[in-house]
Amino acid sequence: MDDQIRTELEAAAFRGLVEHLQKRTDVQNIDLMNLSGFCRNCLAKWYLAAAQEKGLEMDYEAARERVYGMAYGDWKEKHQLPASDEQMAKFKESHPDHSDISKQIKG
Repeated sequence: MDDQIRTELEAAAFRGLVEHLQKRTDVQNIDLMNLSGFCRNCLAKWYLAAAQEKGLEMDYEAARERVYGMAYGDWKEKHQLPASDEQMAKFKESHPDHSDISKQIKG
């Protein structure tokens, strides 16, 4: 497989993941973080980092809008539920295993 095809397949996989997460608004970011160590915000940070590596001007909010399919504030208002004490405890316990991108790009 050549690099162009690999890049196209990776891009298609990313688009599929983003589309899936846009449809699954019932899946909360804290649950994604607790189970996998990354969430929609991490995807936006990876997207932003890739844009910056290419010398493109983009800010974090534009990257989040790409991942969420709408402004982040709108998504939060429509879909985000308050985290439970149990979710927050698990988040704090699992924090060292969270994606490195969140340490590199603050949101």
